[in-house]
Amino acid sequence: MIAVWNVHERPLPVTPDRVGALIDSLGSEHDRLWPPDWPPLRFERPLTVGVSGGHGPVRYVVSHYVPGRWVRCRFTGPPGFDGFHEFSLEDLDDGRTVLRNTLVVRPRGVRWLAWALIVRPLHDAAFERGMDCAERALTGRVARPVECGWYVRLLRSAAFRRTG
Repeated sequence: MIAVWNVHERPLPVTPDRVGALIDSLGSEHDRLWPPDWPPLRFERPLTVGVSGGHGPVRYVVSHYVPGRWVRCRFTGPPGFDGFHEFSLEDLDDGRTVLRNTLVVRPRGVRWLAWALIVRPLHDAAFERGMDCAERALTGRVARPVECGWYVRLLRSAAFRRTG
């Protein structure tokens, strides 16, 4: 079975402890990482190993968590997507830190088509917007804000109309 490996990252001119605080806020009422104009990411309890959560139709459980450094969520839904996504940081040792989101997934059956046509464009847009949120939260501005293309706007419009 072929896996998808999808990475989004943003170098930030701040120390790892500041980036780690964003990771730790994920899914909370004080979340400064998740884009506010996307379906909210929520966990049933504070971020810890074993807690369930998700955003929109995507469900997962936190499988690994190192506060201030790394969180990995294993997919539990929708069916046909086996894998995980995670936020981590890389200390560049010069007062800069890379914030990284990595997704590894094995779509089964027709989920490959869903991944290629629907999930990937939405995922890429949401996580790039999340990187913008991180940069804004940590620096007060975004040097190069990411804009959603026409196809992502069309997919979002259809999804919001359907869930309405």
